[in-house]
This record gives sequence, structure tokens and C-alpha cells, in this order.
Amino acid sequence: MKIGVSLPVREMAGDIEAIKEFAIAAEELGYTHLRVPDQVMRLDNKYLHEPITLLAFIAAVTKKIELVPSVVILPIRQTLVFARQAAQIEILSKSRLRIGVGVGSNREEYQFSNVAFETRGKKCEEQIKVLRQLWSQNTVEFDGRWHSISNAGINPLPINKHIPIWIGAGAKLKKQIINRIALLSDGWFVLASPDDFLQINDKIQETAEGAGRVFAEIGTEAGVAVVGPREKEWEFRVQQWKSIGLSHVCLRTLGGNLSNSQHLKKLEEVSSVVF
Repeated sequence: MKIGVSLPVREMAGDIEAIKEFAIAAEELGYTHLRVPDQVMRLDNKYLHEPITLLAFIAAVTKKIELVPSVVILPIRQTLVFARQAAQIEILSKSRLRIGVGVGSNREEYQFSNVAFETRGKKCEEQIKVLRQLWSQNTVEFDGRWHSISNAGINPLPINKHIPIWIGAGAKLKKQIINRIALLSDGWFVLASPDDFLQINDKIQETAEGAGRVFAEIGTEAGVAVVGPREKEWEFRVQQWKSIGLSHVCLRTLGGNLSNSQHLKKLEEVSSVVF
């Protein structure tokens, strides 16, 4: 099981040097991936860096850690522009990009972006199909509800002509989201409890295999807080997810009102246990 860490950008706010130090330390300590959240515009207006541009910076100061924006609220982003941005990060990082996408639940964010909230799921599914083609083909032909592309493409393509797309979802998954994970994704971010996860994963497996997909190729990642109310049980929770068979776990140092230096210290303390 791969063990990564969430970059605590909400709490580090404008301290770019602390963000840089945390990313470098995570890589040096052996964490496999670094997750960064997304927010475009909300009423609370909390401090949060835009993930794609921030990861361009992180790509330049690291060498091997996987970069994971998660989750990007895809329907409010212009698909072609996002395809170019993601391809560029994949190239700059030498294929270290894995993208988490989701549809979100904040109506105001859609309102401010002048994008329909009610059709966000269907639009996201079409966007994923468009992105797959744009990243793998020099010339794209696509005629859908939101996209019409003929004899055009992006250049340069990602190095591997593929960027993993993982789905962000809530604790209770509707059939449409299960289908999205099973049919379109490379993996999904688990917010369900271990007991609920097993039932959900069985449904994903049934749907994926029914469509001819290799179910084992669909990854799973859960988050585990190492600070805050559940701090004392984080080791048990990591082992529990490992025994269930998750492919990834993401540890979180945010949520405990730590200072920037304390985030780094906690990162080191936890690494001495998990590695």
C-alpha cells in the first residue's frame, strides 16, 4: 500500500517557503504522493492556492513524489484549457501527475462560474472522455453535448499519453457515481467507512467486470488524520485499510491547529512509524 500525505496548504496559507519545505521533506522521508485540494470561489473565501499552478512550483523543487490535485471540481473548468494545463504539469514533473476530479456540492461555486449545477455529473463524464482523447491523440474527433472538436488537438501531449484520473465522491455513492468510477476512472478516493467500503467496492467490481474492465486496475485511496480528535487511532486505521486491500492511503497533518514547523515535525514523527 502506498502512503502519501496531504499538503496542508489551508493552514500554511501564504508561507510559500513552508509549503516548499513540507513537499521536499515528504519526498525525502519516503511518502509516495502529495495531495493538494481545490477551491475556485466560495462564500467563505478561505485562503487556498490554486492546485495546478501550485503543483507546477512543487514539480520544480521535487524529483520523484507523485503530485495529486484532489479533487479538482472539473465541470466548472474549461476542458481544453485544463487539458493543456494538466499535460504541461505531467511533462514538467516527468510523469508524476495523478488527477483527482469531482463535481462538488457547492452551488455558489457553479453560480459564480456560470455553469449549470444540475448537469454537473453528466458534464464531468463527458469531460473525462474528452481529456482521455486530448492526452492520447494528436488529432481529436469528438461530438458531444458540451464539446465539439474536429481535426484538432493539443501539443505537446503528456509524455505517457495518459494521465491517471481518479474520482472524488462522498461517503454514500449513488449508482451514477459507481458507474463513473467503474467505467471511466483509474481509481477513487474513499470517504466511506471500512464496512461501507466493502459493499460499495463490490458494486464497482460488478459494474467494471460487466463492462469488460480489469477491476484490479482501479485504485483506492482513503484519508487518515494523524492529528485532531482521532489522532490516537491513526496507526490502527492505516493498518485496517491495508488489511482491507486499499492501494493508497493519504495521511493528514491538518486539522490540529499546528504551526508550520509543527506540521514538519509531525510529518517526521509519522514517517518513523509507517516506513
